[in-house]
Amino acid sequence: MALILPVKGVLPTFGAGCYLAPNATIVGDVTVGDDCSVWFNAVVRGDVNAIRIGNKVNIQDGAVIHCTYQKTQAIIGNNVSIGHNAIVHGCVIHDNVLIGMGAIVMDNAEVGSNSIIAAGAVVLEGTKVEPGSIYAGVPAKKVKDISQELISGEINRIANNYLMYSGWFKEQPEPNIVKRTEI
Repeated sequence: MALILPVKGVLPTFGAGCYLAPNATIVGDVTVGDDCSVWFNAVVRGDVNAIRIGNKVNIQDGAVIHCTYQKTQAIIGNNVSIGHNAIVHGCVIHDNVLIGMGAIVMDNAEVGSNSIIAAGAVVLEGTKVEPGSIYAGVPAKKVKDISQELISGEINRIANNYLMYSGWFKEQPEPNIVKRTEI
């Protein structure tokens, strides 16, 4: 079972159909929408400020969502995929966004709808990512406008796949542990 803890009396809340991996950590002032998934070793830490997550969001293995005390909240829209080991810190992510593996999105950044942040990119504090664009590099810069094929072929495909993957785990019975015997 995931580690779910209150902070200063505030417990995370979850919508319908969510999957939380057994070692995911979600604490404090966190609101998660419907059909979301928080994967293995992911941390959603609403201890110093609020975190709001829309519907059909997947937070993949090792990702961290956090904020800055008394300064920034993390607001994540609908149909968002946050890749393995990504960091989303005190920023706004609009609808239909893919944050690539290992990417970092810093305080007061804003990622517009229908956008991709490439794997390993660093979106600096205060950056405004244009809707419908791909940003890459360190620091992240716009590399091109996004095509309709990438919206449906990457952003929607990945979000839909993670909804499917979470279903595999929700349907599983408790594992039958087989103990190894010495010969």
